[in-house]
Amino acid sequence: MRVLQQDQLAVKYLLPEDTRVAASLLYQAYHDDPILRAMLMAKKEQDYEAKLRALIREELVSFGQGQQPIVGLFEGSNLVATACVFEAQSNLQASRYWHWRLRLMMSAGYLQTQQLIEKEDTIRLALSEYGHYYFLAFIAVDPHIQGQGLGHYLLAGLDDLVVTNNAASGMAVFVTKIEQKAFFASHGYQSVKTLCFNKVNGELMFKKKITDITEE
Repeated sequence: MRVLQQDQLAVKYLLPEDTRVAASLLYQAYHDDPILRAMLMAKKEQDYEAKLRALIREELVSFGQGQQPIVGLFEGSNLVATACVFEAQSNLQASRYWHWRLRLMMSAGYLQTQQLIEKEDTIRLALSEYGHYYFLAFIAVDPHIQGQGLGHYLLAGLDDLVVTNNAASGMAVFVTKIEQKAFFASHGYQSVKTLCFNKVNGELMFKKKITDITEE
């Protein structure tokens, strides 16, 4: 395993030319996601993989068009980890129900698209009390260099994103694996609600923005 040069790591917003690498990282990270496997429903593995690629492609397009943050962790010029987040009260949601839905239905299927949208609606309803928040939709680390704390480094960068937005109340995420829950819990995320989609349970978690109040 290649050891990264920690002094060369930096969190930056992705540029259009970084999208291809980001899509590859996300595909590898979510290839075996239990909820995506259940929702994309394909009899053949190659059909599932084609639908997953289509989903990731359309998600990245919608994030870019909605001007929502796609953050990357770079070692020099190399993208080694990425995260896609969106603000709950943004124009992204309105556009998704038209352009994103139509394109995804053509590539992944009508039923699959409807289930993905219903999942988003259920999560949004469960988070309604948090007002204006960020939602971490995807996070991925290059599988060839995992175990070096890159995910922790990237989450720290997302904390800065929340802190610098005065309107944001915090960051939410939905996880489906025990190790994912432990990872986010170690960064201060707390369980909000257990949700079930297609007989697969997942945990909705939220990290409230920490503000330092000092008096002169």
